Amino acid sequence: MVTKTALQVWPIPAFDDNYIWCIHDGESALVVDPGDAGPVLDYLESQALTLTGILITHHHADHTGGIMDLLAYVANESLPVYGPAAESIPGRTQALMEGDRVECAAPAIAFTVLEVPGHTLGHIAYFAAGNAPKLFCGDTLFASGCGRLFEGTPTQMSQSLAKFAALPPETAVYCTHEYTLSNIRFALAVEPNNSDLIAWANTAQGLRHGNQPTVPTSIGHELRVNPFMRSNQPDVIAAALQASGAAALPSPAHVLAAIRAWKDHF
Repeated sequence: MVTKTALQVWPIPAFDDNYIWCIHDGESALVVDPGDAGPVLDYLESQALTLTGILITHHHADHTGGIMDLLAYVANESLPVYGPAAESIPGRTQALMEGDRVECAAPAIAFTVLEVPGHTLGHIAYFAAGNAPKLFCGDTLFASGCGRLFEGTPTQMSQSLAKFAALPPETAVYCTHEYTLSNIRFALAVEPNNSDLIAWANTAQGLRHGNQPTVPTSIGHELRVNPFMRSNQPDVIAAALQASGAAALPSPAHVLAAIRAWKDHF
């Protein structure tokens, strides 16, 4: 007989560098951004877990490609598929907007929805408050980086990251790609004297050498090492001015635009 355990969040590797997050209690499971059904089904079966819901942050195929296969496998017409209201999500049953609540009974967890455009226009994130707060942020925020602006603007991304910055510093950040080492290389170009970032570079390198994930990190950690979360800091502003050649960068959004353009060609 399977017994319920404390809530766990497990990274299921997919493709070259994706993480599909599985939130489970030893019995029931939610999955976040299942771009590929195969690894999810393998993990569910290996742990004897029952899939009870799917959470989607945005429409890109590496986050949605496994939805229909998972629905076919579980053959449960009432299985909820949560996703952004402003984007087309296959199989979606619950269209979500800013401030909506997602209440899950099994596993027992509740989320508040944040609209965080930038990477895509309708991108959302799921925030679970409590003693161990959790943020499932898709491709908006990465460890030491942020998502490319495929659809949104620097202003939108800056406002989205500001929503994250306002969360409790201990909030665990569950992003969906293992981009950390390349992000750190760029962050060190922006802030070569950031002692927190230098220490993190060594830690992250050790984790990857051991084939371990570098995530989750935390909001507090990202505020110390992530240049895209530090666009109001003097050293980041100075680096952005030099890289862009601009005479002035009057707002954090202007700074973010400059360092995002730099990163895109780094």
